[in-house]
Amino acid sequence: MAENAQHGAYRVLARKYRPKGFEDLIGQEAMVRTLRNAFEADRIHQAYIFTGVRGVGKTTTARIIARGLNYELDDGSITRPTIVMPGLGRHCEAIIESRHVDVIEMDAASNTGVENMREIIEAVRYRPAYARYKVYIIDEVHMLSNSSFNALLKTLEEPPAHVKFLFATTEIKKVPVTVLSRCQRFDLKRIDMPLMVSHLAGICTQEGITISGDALALIARAGEGSVRDCLSLLDQAIAHGAGSIDADQIRDMLGLADRARIIDLFEQVMRGDIAAALAELKAQYDSGADPAAMITDLAEYVHTVTRLKLAPGTGNDPALTETEKTRGAAFARDLSIRVLTRAWQILSKGLPEVQAAPRPIVAAEMLLVRLAYAADLPTPDEALRMLKDGAGAIAGGAASPTPRGGGGGGAAAALARPVIAAANPAFQPQPAPAAKAVPALRIDTLPALVALATEKRDPLLVAALERDVRLVRFEDGVFAFNLAPNADTGLVQRVGQRLLEWTGRRWTVALSNEPGEPTIREVRNARRAEEESLRHSHPVVQAVLAMFPGATIIPSVEKSTALPALPDASAQLVVNDEGDVVAGDSDFTEDDL
Repeated sequence: MAENAQHGAYRVLARKYRPKGFEDLIGQEAMVRTLRNAFEADRIHQAYIFTGVRGVGKTTTARIIARGLNYELDDGSITRPTIVMPGLGRHCEAIIESRHVDVIEMDAASNTGVENMREIIEAVRYRPAYARYKVYIIDEVHMLSNSSFNALLKTLEEPPAHVKFLFATTEIKKVPVTVLSRCQRFDLKRIDMPLMVSHLAGICTQEGITISGDALALIARAGEGSVRDCLSLLDQAIAHGAGSIDADQIRDMLGLADRARIIDLFEQVMRGDIAAALAELKAQYDSGADPAAMITDLAEYVHTVTRLKLAPGTGNDPALTETEKTRGAAFARDLSIRVLTRAWQILSKGLPEVQAAPRPIVAAEMLLVRLAYAADLPTPDEALRMLKDGAGAIAGGAASPTPRGGGGGGAAAALARPVIAAANPAFQPQPAPAAKAVPALRIDTLPALVALATEKRDPLLVAALERDVRLVRFEDGVFAFNLAPNADTGLVQRVGQRLLEWTGRRWTVALSNEPGEPTIREVRNARRAEEESLRHSHPVVQAVLAMFPGATIIPSVEKSTALPALPDASAQLVVNDEGDVVAGDSDFTEDDL
């Protein structure tokens, strides 16, 4: 506060607490160690390039290096570059304030032309006016044009001994390889959550600001590893909270949902209670939360639960609140990796839809519906394993595939009930409202399914079932089969949809690698061929054919059936399956045989 009064104007925290030396840099230990060794061994490169996300200290690091290259004390005790700077040297203040004549800073975004590079090329020939080195700091260097890069190449490769180049960029891939090969590269890391929270807490102590740990965690999470962004948010929070800041104020300021309410939303979706989940989403939206931010927070919590399941030590992360740790551990214990990874995929792929939708809240609601209904679905390998192990239908029996808000409980609901009890002991699951009783429809054989499809007047499905299906396994709730050659693979989905529609239950319908039984049509054709062979072997039929070589056998014709015209036949004779003559020429009787 005293510094602000001294200068007569407020300085934002990002400038006031900008690092002035290597010891002030946080989270970049590998880079500092490399530079320390280089300075001590007098192996200082002619050009450095720093890359990383916004606000991690690229330009600040360049200024610190410029200060170390030119560090001198008035007593003349330091005569070479150093990273150990116990106090402000002769050139330090001017370099820190970006006004030193021998440390030239330029923004490549506004100096992209080749003429700007020509000015540098001309100026590097002259020795520094006051300092030990002439240092060029070029920010956002990827913005330079190709002509500018090409003009700089020769000077960059063989600069005069008194010149150093320091480049900073957020998009390293846009920098030509010819430039990168002439520079020593440092990738500055994002600052992790615990370190960022600790750093922000120290600044709040110096500023005399009271702030809760949850509020610091929210700011650190929103800053996404950028120190500058976090300090800007902290500045805003101080103004918002007037000296005392809690988590609710930060959520208000950032349009974030309450973290505990996000966990409640996660719980409702995982237990299949879509009605409660939609109500909670709407309530958070009405209180000012952004739909995209809610989906992002929900995805982050899925990630947190997954980490707690696979790496229990994650629970020691200081960035997690006590509620997140306790309830997250319960979810991690009772939710499978399959459910968690599927939830992550649905949320991460659905987030862009919410962000781009004309009405984000509607898109967010539909995304939750998709997530709740997908919780019951098995993966393909799980479905095949259940078939092989003789498991019952996934959605048959007592568990309905429909989320409870839509009229059922589902596997997700059954899975989540022990989670709810563990996460909230006071919670007692309430049974769903009694639905109108519907007679159960069982289908135990493939012919029974064909008969049902016939009854439902779906001739295309009947034909496909008889022609293409080679049965591997059929029981009520499970249907596994192989397909005849050239069959439509979409038959699996069609059968599953029809069974769900006709029985009100989701069946396990899957293709199998086993060969399966012959199709119904193949069985029917084989039976007809066998019957025809038996007919031809009957003594009566053989006697007829011997007497009338051109005669034709017509099986199973009733007496009233009109006889077809038989070409080139001197007589007509109709014999039934038992060998009895049922019709023939008026001059021919059975006694004639």
